Amino acid sequence: MTDALRAAAETMKAVRERCVWSQQITHRDLVPYLIEESHEVIDAVEDGTRADLREELGDLLWQVLFHAAIAAQDPDDPFDIDDVAETLTEKMVRRHPHVFAGAVATTPEEVLVHWNAAKAAEKRERRSVLDGVPAGMPALARAQKVLGRAARVGAGDDVALAAHDAAEIGAAPESEDELGDMLLMLTATARANGWDAERALRERLRTLEDEVRSAEA
Repeated sequence: MTDALRAAAETMKAVRERCVWSQQITHRDLVPYLIEESHEVIDAVEDGTRADLREELGDLLWQVLFHAAIAAQDPDDPFDIDDVAETLTEKMVRRHPHVFAGAVATTPEEVLVHWNAAKAAEKRERRSVLDGVPAGMPALARAQKVLGRAARVGAGDDVALAAHDAAEIGAAPESEDELGDMLLMLTATARANGWDAERALRERLRTLEDEVRSAEA
């Protein structure tokens, strides 16, 4: 660990040990802050300055350090930030055999083959392609992830076909259930075109927000 990262870890350790608020915080208590900081990083990437990105990455790193500091105090199964870093390094070396071993990958597609093979070997206990898809993901992003996993086992083709048919006839939903079907179809369309449905909606919302602020001016 570099001196700067070590200093950040030691700062977090001191805060955890001496700040009465931080002493009471659990992993579960931190979840809302982790979600908020993650979205602030996304905002900085998509609509911020370099300074914004640098600051928000630091705030996100603080969340990782905070979780590690809490974990280090667990009486039954403690681990610290060094253990987290060691586990990460081992995983990334394992998943990049074309960098750290004798495997060959000359295209991004070949890199993904190595990555997925290593990941499958690590997750042998999984029984479904859907295992590991976080339930707490935003619905559009999760739909796109599930559709991608479904394609691996030949499922979800009816959704893509329905999306194509709906686009041709200009179908409109008449109930909340039909709205859900339509949103899933639109997500399938995004996936088929290599688009990010969640990002597309975020960026369109930013345009709308600009319009609202202009109208208020």
